[in-house]
Amino acid sequence: MTPDQKINSIVIVGGGTAGWLTAGIIAAEHSVNGSEVNDSVGVQITLVESPDISTIGVGEGTWPSMKSTLQKMGISETDLIRECDASFKQGTLFHGWKTGGNDAYTHPFTPPHSYASTNLAPQWQKFRNEVSFADAVSSQNALMFKGLAPKQISTPEYAFNANYGYHLDAGKFAELLRKHCVEKLGITHLKANVLAINSSADGDIESLKTDTEGHIAGDLFVDCSGSKALLLGEHFEIPFCSKSQFLFNDTALASQVPYTNSDDPIASSTLSTAQTSGWIWDIGLPTRRGIGHVYSSAHTTEDRASEALLAYIKTTVSAEAALSTSIRKVAFNPGHRAKFWHRNCVAVGMSAGFIEPLEASALVLVELSAAMIAEQLPANRQVMDLVAKRFNNKFLYRWDRIIDFLKLHYILSQRQDSDYWKDNIAASSVPESLSELVDLWRWQSPWHRDTGHIDEMFPSASFQYVLYGMDFETHSSTTVRRSDSEADSAAAGLFRENKERTKKLLASMPTNRELIDKITTYGLQKI
Repeated sequence: MTPDQKINSIVIVGGGTAGWLTAGIIAAEHSVNGSEVNDSVGVQITLVESPDISTIGVGEGTWPSMKSTLQKMGISETDLIRECDASFKQGTLFHGWKTGGNDAYTHPFTPPHSYASTNLAPQWQKFRNEVSFADAVSSQNALMFKGLAPKQISTPEYAFNANYGYHLDAGKFAELLRKHCVEKLGITHLKANVLAINSSADGDIESLKTDTEGHIAGDLFVDCSGSKALLLGEHFEIPFCSKSQFLFNDTALASQVPYTNSDDPIASSTLSTAQTSGWIWDIGLPTRRGIGHVYSSAHTTEDRASEALLAYIKTTVSAEAALSTSIRKVAFNPGHRAKFWHRNCVAVGMSAGFIEPLEASALVLVELSAAMIAEQLPANRQVMDLVAKRFNNKFLYRWDRIIDFLKLHYILSQRQDSDYWKDNIAASSVPESLSELVDLWRWQSPWHRDTGHIDEMFPSASFQYVLYGMDFETHSSTTVRRSDSEADSAAAGLFRENKERTKKLLASMPTNRELIDKITTYGLQKI
C-alpha cells in the first residue's frame, strides 16, 4: 500500500464468535461491499473460515454490553433466544469461595442503588453483620438467588428491569451471526484453508494463499484464528506473555448435561463453585447445562479434577447424568500477546490471548476490540501505525485490569485447605498494582475515584461486590465529618428504596424458564 492509500479491504481470518462478531461490529459502523452512504463507497469485508475447524459449543457467557452490540448490528433479541439456545444472565453467583463451606455471594450486573451520586459502602459497613452488601444495595442479588428473570414478556427487546447479558450456545451463536452478516450486512464469506501468507516489500501482509479461493488480498487483516494466532503469532512472531505466575488455572474439563426434566429451573446467573484446585462453572441454557471444571494442572491431576466434576454433576443434576456425561479436555496457557496490532494485522479473540473463563471476559474483549477497530479504522496506511499504538496501549491496560480483577477473587479467600489456595495468596503471585489497591481499600471504599479511564472494563462497583461479598473490611475513618449524620440519613433512605424495589421485583418477575418459554412461543415486542 502507498502511505495515503485508503483502507478499502478488510480480511478476517477465522470464524466462530470472534470472527463473526468482529465482522458484524465493523459492518454496522461502515457501509459494506459497494453500498453507498453519504456518497462514500463502503469497505470490502471478507471473512475466510476453515471448513475443517468447528466451534467449541460448551456454552458461553456475555456481559450486558452484548445487548447494545447485537441491537446495533440489527439482530432481533427474539431470534437470539430462539436460535441460540440462549438464556438470561444477571451476573455470577459464587459458592464456596470464602471458606469452602456453604458461603455464597453475587456479582450482579446492576450497580448499587443510586451509585452515580452516592457511595453506600461506608454506611453499609456499620451494619454489615446484619445484611449482605449486595442485598443492601441491589435488587438483582435476590433475583439471582431465586432464579428469576431480569424482565417480563411485555418488556421490549433489549429493554430490562434489571441489567443482563446472556448464556448461549457458542456454535449456534456463531451461525446466527454468520447468517446475519452475510445476508443482511453484505459480508463476503469464503470457506478455505490458509496455506501461506504473502508479504509485501515493506513487511505488511499483502495476501493470503488458500487451498480453494486462490490469493485473497487486503489492506487490513484481522486475526481471529484462535490460539493458533496464524497471522500475529506464527507469521509475525509477536511473542506470547504468560501470566501463569498470577493466575494458575491452565486446564478445563467441559461437559454438556441435559436437564432431568424439561421444566427444571434455569439459573439466571453463572454458578461458580470453588474447588480445592480450581472452580466449577455451571451455565444454564434452555435445553441443557454447560458444566466444566477449570483448574491448575500444577496443583491437581486430570483424574482428580474429573472426579470433582462428576461429583458436582451427581449432586446438582443426578447420578445418571454423572455416569453418562462425556468430558472434553481443553488446555490453555493463561496470558496474551506482547502487542495486538502489528503493521497491517490486528488480533481479536483467542489469537490475542486468553486467561480463564472467570467473569466471562473473553467475548467482551472481542466486542471492545472490534468496536475500537470500527470506530478508529485508519483513514490510510500512513496513520495505521498511530492507530495501532493507541490500540496496543489500550488493550495492554485492559489485560492488566482483567488480571487484577480475577486475582482479587482468589486473594480474598480464607481457604487454607490446599496448596492451590495458599499459593494464590502468596505475595509473589499478586500483581503489585492489585496489592496497592487492596492496601488503599482497607481505608477507603472503591468508588468513582478508582476509575482511571472512562471506559474501564470493571467499574468500581464490580470491585465493591467482590470485596464485600468476600467479607473484606474497609476501616471506618476516625475523623468525624460535619456531614456524617446527613450522609447516614440519606443512605438510610436509599437502603429503604432498594428494599422496596426488591420486594416489587420479586413479586412481579417470572422465573428465567417461564420468560424464555414465553419468548419462544410469542416473541418480544420490538422497541
